[in-house]
Amino acid sequence: MKLPLEVQKSPVPTRRPVNPYLVLAIAIVLPGVGHVVAGLPSRGLVFVFFMLLFGWITYHLTTPDHSIIGRLAGGLFIYALSITDAYKWARFRAAQYAAAP
Repeated sequence: MKLPLEVQKSPVPTRRPVNPYLVLAIAIVLPGVGHVVAGLPSRGLVFVFFMLLFGWITYHLTTPDHSIIGRLAGGLFIYALSITDAYKWARFRAAQYAAAP
C-alpha cells in the first residue's frame, strides 16, 4: 500500500512534538492554530480560509429563518474536520518521533 504524498514528504521531527491532546484542545479553542502547533502552519491557514469561505457561502444561501448554526453549517463542518485533522497529524508526528532511532 502506498502512503499519501504528505506522509512521504513528512520529515521525522528532530525535537519532541507537542502532546496530541494539547493540540486537540488548542484546535478546539482556536481554529487553525492546532495545525500551527502541530507543525503544519500552511495546512492550518488553508483550513481557516475554507472555514470562513464555506461559512460565508452557507450564511448567504440560507434565510434568516434558520438558526445561526444552520446558517454557518458549512464553516462549522470544516471546523470539525480541522479539529480531527490537527489531532490526527499530532498523533502521527508523535508516533513518528517515538519510532525514530
